[in-house]
Amino acid sequence: MTPPSDPPHAYPHAYPYAFHIALDGNGLNGLEGRAGICVFRYDPATGGYAYKIDYYDGIAGGHAVSVSPDHALGFLGNTGQHLLFYDTATLDETARLSTLRIEPTDSSVKGTTHIAWLGDREIVGAVGEHLWRFDLDRLDAPERLGPHGLKLPHAMKTTASGRYLVYGGMDHPGRGEAREVGVFDLHTGTARRIHLPATCWHVAVHPREDRFYALSFRVLPQEGHDWHEWAMAYLKEYVFEIDAEHGQVLRHWAAPRETPAHINSDVCVSDRELIYCNGGSGTIVMIDLADFATHRIIDERPGLPEQLLAGRQSLHQVADAFTRGSPAASSRHFLAALRVSRGTLLDSVYACQLSDDQTLLFTANRGLNTITVYDYPANTVRQRVHMPQLRQYVDGLPWWHDPRLGFHHSTLISPP
Repeated sequence: MTPPSDPPHAYPHAYPYAFHIALDGNGLNGLEGRAGICVFRYDPATGGYAYKIDYYDGIAGGHAVSVSPDHALGFLGNTGQHLLFYDTATLDETARLSTLRIEPTDSSVKGTTHIAWLGDREIVGAVGEHLWRFDLDRLDAPERLGPHGLKLPHAMKTTASGRYLVYGGMDHPGRGEAREVGVFDLHTGTARRIHLPATCWHVAVHPREDRFYALSFRVLPQEGHDWHEWAMAYLKEYVFEIDAEHGQVLRHWAAPRETPAHINSDVCVSDRELIYCNGGSGTIVMIDLADFATHRIIDERPGLPEQLLAGRQSLHQVADAFTRGSPAASSRHFLAALRVSRGTLLDSVYACQLSDDQTLLFTANRGLNTITVYDYPANTVRQRVHMPQLRQYVDGLPWWHDPRLGFHHSTLISPP
C-alpha cells in the first residue's frame, strides 16, 4: 500500500502541526548513513495525519533539521560537508553547497550538522575552524564571523536576546575528548570556550533570558583511542545551566548512571521543565526548572513482544556494533551498551518537540520506527503511528532488510 502523503495545498489548513524529522537511514552510527526528511502533519482535533518522506542523492549523514522563521525553507544538517535547503511544503531541494569550497575540515564527521537562523534567508553555522554567516541569495559568498574555538562544534542556538550564539561540542576523532561548550558574541565577534567536566553535544536556550542548558553526551573511544567509532559510556550524566554573558555555570543536575538518561538528542524547554529524549536509554526525561533537582520520565523502552517483532532491526544493530568494535577486545563497551539500553538491542527516541502552546509533545522512536503524540504535561499517549518501511523509499532493498527510516533531530511547526 502506498503511504499517505498530503498534497502541498493541504498545508496548513488540514493539518495545523508539521513535525519535520531528519533521517539518516537504518545504521547504528547516524553519522555515516543516508540523508533525508520526514514531515509528519497532524490535526489533534480529528486525529488525522499525513506524512511525506524523501531521501536526497549525493549527500550523507543526515542529522538535524531546522526551519526558517517564516516556515518556508528547511535546512538539513549533515556530516557530509554540505549545506542543503528544501521547500517545507514539498520537500523539494532548493539549494545545495559544498562547504569544502568555503573551508577545509580535518575530519569526515566534522560537518555543518546544526545552524541558527538569523532571519528568513540568513543563517550562521560552523565550517572548519570558523563560524560563517550565509545569505541564501548569495550562498557561495558567506561572511566569516570568527573562530568558534571548539574541537568539533555541534548543536547551536541563539539566546533570547539574539546576541549570543551558544553551541555544544563533540569529541574529536583526532583531538580527543571535548568537555567544552562555546559562546559567540554576535555583537563583538568574539568567542568564549567554557570548560566542563563532561562533553556536551546538545544545547537548549532559556525562552526569556540569556541562559542556556548543555547536556552531557558521554561516550568512550573504542580501543582507548578511536573517537570516530565511539561506544556508549555507562557513566553519570549532567545538565548544566549556563549564563551566556559571563560564561558561568549557574546550576547543574547530575544523574547516577542507573538513571536512564544516556545518549540524548532533541532538547526543548517548557515553562516548568527542561525536556529531552534519549536514544540510548529509550526515555524522555523532564527536569523541574524551579529546583533543578527533581525529574520525571516517559519510558518508551519496548516490551518483549515489541522486541520480538523488531528482529530485523535488532539483528542489523548487533551486526553494526560488531563492525565498530571486537566483542573480545571491547567486551566492556558491549556490556555498557546493554546496561545503557536496559537489555534491549534497539536504539530509541531521537526526536522530541513541544508545541508552542505546550499542550502536545511529539516524539519519533528510531528503533521502533514510530511517531507518538503525547498530551503535555499529563504525558499520556494521544496517538501513536507506525511508519512505513525504508524499502518503500529506497530502491533495491529486500523485504528482510532493516526497515527503519532513521529518525534523528527534529523541529516542529505549530499553528500561530
